[in-house]
Formats: sequence, C-alpha cells, structure tokens
Amino acid sequence: MTSQRTRFYRDKQNSKLMGVCSGLADYTGIEALWWRLGFVVLTLSTGFGLPIYFVLGLLADKKPAHLYTDRDEQRYWQRVRQSPKRTAREVRSRFRDIDRRLADVEQYYVSNNPRLSAEIENLR
Repeated sequence: MTSQRTRFYRDKQNSKLMGVCSGLADYTGIEALWWRLGFVVLTLSTGFGLPIYFVLGLLADKKPAHLYTDRDEQRYWQRVRQSPKRTAREVRSRFRDIDRRLADVEQYYVSNNPRLSAEIENLR
C-alpha cells in the first residue's frame, strides 16, 4: 500500500495548465520551471513532450489540499521519494544521536547523585 505522500499528483494550486510540471516539481524537488523547459525541449526536439504531458495530466490524480502540514514536511517527503534508503539512514542517525545525548544526560545526573545511582543499581 503506497503512502499518500509518496505518490505523484498534479498540483493544480501552482499550475500553469494541468498541474503536471508543478506536480513533478513537488514530487522530485526540482523547480517546475525546469520541468516546463524540459517538456518544451522534448516537444520541439521529438514531438513527444506534449503527448506525454497530456497523458500524465489525464492519468494523475489531483493533489489533496492538505497533503503536507508545512514546507519542512514537504521537503522531507521529497527526500523520501528521491532516496528512501538515505532517508532511513538519516532517521536512524538522528535516533542514535538522541540516544547518545540522553545517555550523556543520564550519566551526568547519575554521577552527580549517588542516591539516584544506588536506586538504578537496585533496579538492575
């Protein structure tokens, strides 16, 4: 089952025509201007740009209004779509960092509080 945030949508809110280029920009994190230029070049060089654009426009669903809560969440999901493995490594790294910092805080309080240290030892 695909998450709603990892699918490609047409972005009608930021669109010029059907929302395909702005949807691709949202999906990949590459500016819509570059997608538009790419479709123009593809159309002029091969003639396939316009048909591909309209097929994508007809097949893709419209982007839900409240897909992301803020810009940071949008960037996070763009990174997930670009490289899920890298994003998973980044999340694991952040959790390891939080775990290390909590261990440092625990060590500080336990070393400065012999009563707390004794209670922790009794629990083990």
